[in-house]
Amino acid sequence: MTVHPAVKLLLLLAVLVFALPAYSDPIEPSKAQAETSSSPTFIDLADTKFSAGGSIRLRQEIWTNTVFLGAKNSATGGPFQYDRDFFRLRVSLWGQADIGKNFDVYAKLTTEPKYNLGPYHQTVVGESHGQYTDQDEVIVDNLYITGKKLLNGVLDVRVGRQDFMSPDDIYGEGFLIMDGTPGDGSRSFYFNAAKFRFNITPQNSVDVVYITDSDTDTLMPSLHPAISGNSLYISNRRLLNTSHEQGVILYSRNKFSDIATFDPYYIYKVEDGFLTNPRLKLHTFGGRATVNYKGWRAKGELAYQFGEYDKSSVYPDGIDRTGLGGYFFFGRKFEEVPGKPEIDLGVVYYSGDNRNDGANKRSAFDPLFARFPSWNELLVYTLIPENSAKYANGVPGYWTNLAIAMIKGKVGISKTTALTATYQYLMAPEKTSGLNPDMFSNDSRDRGHLFTGILTQNIMKNLDGMLQFEYFIPGKFYAANTNDAVFFRWQLQYKF
Repeated sequence: MTVHPAVKLLLLLAVLVFALPAYSDPIEPSKAQAETSSSPTFIDLADTKFSAGGSIRLRQEIWTNTVFLGAKNSATGGPFQYDRDFFRLRVSLWGQADIGKNFDVYAKLTTEPKYNLGPYHQTVVGESHGQYTDQDEVIVDNLYITGKKLLNGVLDVRVGRQDFMSPDDIYGEGFLIMDGTPGDGSRSFYFNAAKFRFNITPQNSVDVVYITDSDTDTLMPSLHPAISGNSLYISNRRLLNTSHEQGVILYSRNKFSDIATFDPYYIYKVEDGFLTNPRLKLHTFGGRATVNYKGWRAKGELAYQFGEYDKSSVYPDGIDRTGLGGYFFFGRKFEEVPGKPEIDLGVVYYSGDNRNDGANKRSAFDPLFARFPSWNELLVYTLIPENSAKYANGVPGYWTNLAIAMIKGKVGISKTTALTATYQYLMAPEKTSGLNPDMFSNDSRDRGHLFTGILTQNIMKNLDGMLQFEYFIPGKFYAANTNDAVFFRWQLQYKF
């Protein structure tokens, strides 16, 4: 595989930026010693504090033409998939033990049964009727041990099943790292991971992370239903991912002033093969920058990918894989105006496969560990029939071959109520070929127009609610017989 000169330059720049913190001022010994003991750290079980809690979230979702845009199967005359109207109830219980000043152990159990009102019902092989209830599993959602401020404050470590969603753990906007279990929607987001954070200076840190996630949960025990043949389950276990995935992440956070940050990163990911697709080994280099000044703000991220698939009987010469993705947003928050309105203008880009390339080259961007509703909710499902054969295998949220021009606004209607709305014009960087002609035209880059709105309400202490509405008008990228699509959701959530 030939590496482009621009990639070599990017590699050199990444090495230099990662090395910058090493030449910054180290943490002052007096400060480090004040925060942590200079004597060896040990676990004192007598100095242990316990806490516990949980949450209950109830949602109803209504999908109209969401997956196949209402396209009809020309062979049968019927729809590819029926519309959906269902309830989902997620229940989570957690407990934490804080051991001394440096260690804690955290565990969480989760389940999310669903009830389908129709017309869609989950099929069960060997039975003549659909299934109204999906009783779901009871899973170990999180289970990890954390060590904080070890080695005189230099090292933080967390090992086990964990989320990367809290303010201290999230990687930027989650553009590449957010959800390790995209197949179960928002039931869980966990990664089976070991994360080491090196606090080089108060303004600079480097995370080294190892991830291993499988298509079903084989690492932890679970109570799973006796479902056979349901497309959402494999051997009675919930489908979580396209295939087994492993990754190594090197991510540096750098604050250069009170208004600017820059986070360079490198991610190596291995995706096991599925269907006729061989195993993929992919390298991603990128960086994220932010600027905030007197209410004005800007943020952007750019990532370049290159790698290759293993040789196989179907692809005896292997396949080269490249990709380019990123986003840029510019906006302002008006703190002095009632409701503190915010407005942002932005663009998002994910490269797609060029239909003129041969079978041994793919240039579609790989969203890595970020197959979740990052920009909208509706399109993550519409991408399924587009990408299943090559990339998704029925799992939603494979962001690729997509460009978005977006305007986003947010306003506080009251102290407890807020409204967020966007208009998104969607395009495809590359025309497609060979996709289902009942759904895709294979002759346009115009994906269409999407309108979204989310109304949030803090009802009382520990209780909040939400209304979400999205409306999609398909463009000429899709076949003429497709229809407008609607996604609607309401939610109540109580935390205790």
